[in-house]
Amino acid sequence: MASDPAAVLIVEDSLSLGSIYRGYLRDETYLVTHVPDGASAMARIEHHPPVVLLLDLQLPDMDGMDILRHVHERRMPIAVVVITGHGSVDKAVDAMRYGAFDFVEKPVSQKRLIVTVRNAAEKVRMRSFVDRLTDDFRREGYHGFLGSSLPMQAVYRIIDSAAPSRATVFITGESGSGKEVCAEAIHRASDRRDKPFVAINCAAIPRDLMESEIFGHVKGAFTGAVRDRVGAAKQAGGGTLFLDEIAEMDLDLQTKLLRFVQTGTFQPVGASGIESVDVRFVCATNRDPLAEVAAGRFREDLFYRLHVIPIQLPPLRDREGDILELANSFLARHAQEEGKRFTGFDADVEAVFLAYAWPGNVRQLQNVIQNVVVLYDGERVTRHMLPPPLDSIDPSAPVGSAPPRPAAALRRPPANGSPIRPLKDIEREAIEQAIAYYNDNIPQAAAALGVSPSTIYRKKQTWDDRR
Repeated sequence: MASDPAAVLIVEDSLSLGSIYRGYLRDETYLVTHVPDGASAMARIEHHPPVVLLLDLQLPDMDGMDILRHVHERRMPIAVVVITGHGSVDKAVDAMRYGAFDFVEKPVSQKRLIVTVRNAAEKVRMRSFVDRLTDDFRREGYHGFLGSSLPMQAVYRIIDSAAPSRATVFITGESGSGKEVCAEAIHRASDRRDKPFVAINCAAIPRDLMESEIFGHVKGAFTGAVRDRVGAAKQAGGGTLFLDEIAEMDLDLQTKLLRFVQTGTFQPVGASGIESVDVRFVCATNRDPLAEVAAGRFREDLFYRLHVIPIQLPPLRDREGDILELANSFLARHAQEEGKRFTGFDADVEAVFLAYAWPGNVRQLQNVIQNVVVLYDGERVTRHMLPPPLDSIDPSAPVGSAPPRPAAALRRPPANGSPIRPLKDIEREAIEQAIAYYNDNIPQAAAALGVSPSTIYRKKQTWDDRR
């Protein structure tokens, strides 16, 4: 699409010269205006700023240099070309000091004026382009994200490109890296932003209930179905359906999901009819989806149907420039919520934050800050306030070093003095150690143990029920 013609303002007290300059530019694609005095020029600059200003220094009501200084001090995106019949080295130096693009002595030829205006307009255009690119590249946040590191700038740009389309987005990344924030950002940046955003965690819902959660059910479809229930698919109509930890979904349900993605239709549990809905699919997993396909746990045809626009979220340890920015933001938020006085961190605390590997990523960082704010008070967060394992981190160790193992207090002595312990006790101890190791981040603990998060959720529920 063609851009609007660049505006050129001629400030010249001689009406004849003003007309000549306008004639010189008649065949160029500029919107040319002429004013005869400084007051008119200042008003025009204020309300209709030009791209190029052809400025005479000798005006009847003021010195043209005052107009040049006005433009320069306010950093206005205007290329000023000084045209004067009273040229001197001193005036030229002053004009350039105040940001003049060029200094031209009268009389000026048509060719000289056209080339000068073209170059001036191009300079403003390029400066505007670079400023927009720089602002875009240095974004410190984006639709719920916080961070200006290079890896996050790349994520923002992909979301910018993907959001307006209907294409399915497949988000991968470690637990706690912000996959749901990413999904919400895609929704908020799209033209579906005024429609529902519905999220389903496929790892947190028992398999026998997952189909009903997504597609809904009719009364009497199964024991306990005492009324009709609208599923997430219909709730998200016109908006975005986010399927988190999709690699945990049962294979039978993956088949039904594939049909839904392909046709936009689904059948509620126990219903005889087919329903149609318009949704945008966004999926996420903390596993390697291709490895899950190779292992037979994830349908290959479903993977390629969903894996249209991939987004790989960087772990926090690869976002070094964002760690302290995030920490300060969390500190300010939680201090305000808890009515505490914290305003910042000691230097050694910042060093620990930068040295730690953050296996739980942004979620773990936020939990650490909240822990400190709830348990302590003061103006600065000091080293002794940090919870395990950060309280034993050596800031001089390489970034990414493993945190210390869980405390020996978690180990239980053998029952009745027997050297043989029941397998269920060993299993429970291993799970609880992993959960403690990853600061209650169950998906991360599950990944370390080589089991699904739903397995840990079910076992924890069983243990809680026996209390």
